[in-house]
Amino acid sequence: MEDLTHANYGLSASQEESDDDFSNPLPRAVLRSTNHVLLDGEWHFALDADDIGLRDKWHLGHRYDYTAQWPGSVEHHLAEAHGLASPAVWHDRVVVWYERTFELPSRAGIDLKKDLLQLTFGACGYETRVWLNGTLLRTVEGEEIHYGEYTSFSYELDESILRPINRLTVRIADTMDADVPRGKQESHVYKRGGIWYQTYTGAVRSVWLEMVERNRLRSRVGVVSIVEDQLVRFNLTMRIHDAGRYVVRLRVFDLHAADDAAPRALSDFPLPLSAGQHEQRLVVEVPGARLWSPDEPVRYRLVAELIDESGYVASIEAHFGLRKIESRGRYVYLNNETIYLDGILYQPGTASYEQMRQHFHAMKALGCNLVRVHIAGVDPRLYNLADELGLLLWVEVPSPHSSTPRSRENHRAELLRMLALIETHPSVVIWSLYNEDWGAQDIATNPETRAYITEMYHFMQLAHPQFLVVDNDGWHHISYTGRLKSDLLTAHLYTPDLNRWRELLDRLIGGELEGTAAFPLVVGDPFFYRRQVPLIVSEWGGFGFPDYGGPQDAEARTASIRAFKQELRRRPIAGDVYTQATNIEDERNGLINFQTGALEVPEGLLHSEPEEPPTAQPAS
Repeated sequence: MEDLTHANYGLSASQEESDDDFSNPLPRAVLRSTNHVLLDGEWHFALDADDIGLRDKWHLGHRYDYTAQWPGSVEHHLAEAHGLASPAVWHDRVVVWYERTFELPSRAGIDLKKDLLQLTFGACGYETRVWLNGTLLRTVEGEEIHYGEYTSFSYELDESILRPINRLTVRIADTMDADVPRGKQESHVYKRGGIWYQTYTGAVRSVWLEMVERNRLRSRVGVVSIVEDQLVRFNLTMRIHDAGRYVVRLRVFDLHAADDAAPRALSDFPLPLSAGQHEQRLVVEVPGARLWSPDEPVRYRLVAELIDESGYVASIEAHFGLRKIESRGRYVYLNNETIYLDGILYQPGTASYEQMRQHFHAMKALGCNLVRVHIAGVDPRLYNLADELGLLLWVEVPSPHSSTPRSRENHRAELLRMLALIETHPSVVIWSLYNEDWGAQDIATNPETRAYITEMYHFMQLAHPQFLVVDNDGWHHISYTGRLKSDLLTAHLYTPDLNRWRELLDRLIGGELEGTAAFPLVVGDPFFYRRQVPLIVSEWGGFGFPDYGGPQDAEARTASIRAFKQELRRRPIAGDVYTQATNIEDERNGLINFQTGALEVPEGLLHSEPEEPPTAQPAS
């Protein structure tokens, strides 16, 4: 029998998440004590082709003809059930059920007035219902149905429905609905082939049980640092069942400090809290702290404690770094110093966490300081890895494929879910709201579409000032009264011809907003480029992809990349993103072996030095 005895002590430095000596078993970035039970492994599995499971109450009992390994995709589970060699394809709607039993973990010595059992799904979707022993569960947020497939969600398990042997039932449904966030998975609008991929959905991340406190800090921490004042602003979320007076104690340590070391900073915050969920910003001065950067990815360890009136302590731990990102004039500034973004486009596809970890190391070896994670949800441990390696991340909301009021509502909900779990990390510096009009196809003609994107841009500026925000990457940026609603002016430029490449770059820096990218670079009110915003060529290359002029052999591709990169650096451009890191389905343009992480081009190929390094400008 698993033992979930809860020590209820602060977390120790022994849990340091070094890529070399620590393996975090759970797909999350904020750490709790390690008393958990993974429910991964073999589950019963059934396809509900006629969607009758709810009507026939399968959650009360059903004969399952197949088994499936969780985590895994619906597509693989369907293929295995029917003896197919490759993932199964579905074209409209898929409904599947999973079920397993688990033994109630031993909780000897646990005070059930203080602690409760929580069930967490690392990610699952798009539409998920969960029953325990036939009783429908509600998430901590109160949802009977959880929507989304890229972020985690949890259920607090009521003692009244727990049994010595428990039956857990999960119904997952997904559709080709173009109004839901899909990224590059096919839909009714964009069909599989070329740059559009087969669906990969369902039980895609781990599921686990753990003991948590009834009154606790949730596993989400936001960090905003303004490097000039040595103050760190922590955004914390508290889950309270028992109203009362609490103290939040924040302690900041050097990352590898000994267990008995004095904290670099300590501060207490008394808070009267009612039952429910509360978000609170708390500010701590961390004098003498060093800044995080790709060259020196310095991190610190936060131990946050919620202490009730009896002295009972609920703790979480997060690793964070202090950094400042800005766009000013032509340049991007990191910690008040200009930085050129040597980027690469990364699409994780069906990669395992271990494969993604190898890919990140390979992208660092290529000389990249930026990875653009292209409209996909990833294992949250990758953000910690990027923090550690010193890789800047550009993340994006997986896009819907149609532009409607419902698609915008779904887009907003996905953005907020992602923000709640990602804002800890110094590596995450840029967010894209949309890419190439996917889900915003009427951006040039529909004021409502532009108004929504403008509203979300302003929201990000106010609520999350630690990020740069791109409204619609590639073209069709929004201008309102001549003000660009994007912190970067980005363009996707594809050509295999070097002379044409030079011409496109000269058009870009000359402010020619039409005839440069596939569509006009700016829509809405007239916008006149006068180097008042950084230019980023956020997609280029694709060498090896037939649609963009390939294929070429490795030697010719390497020579082209070097030549094209030199032309970028000869011009007042703030960064570029080569497309792409690995081959994905029909896109055969990768520089890294998907399976092994081995480089297929020379190390350092994407690192560049400017012809004339710009002088750093003082902070405004």
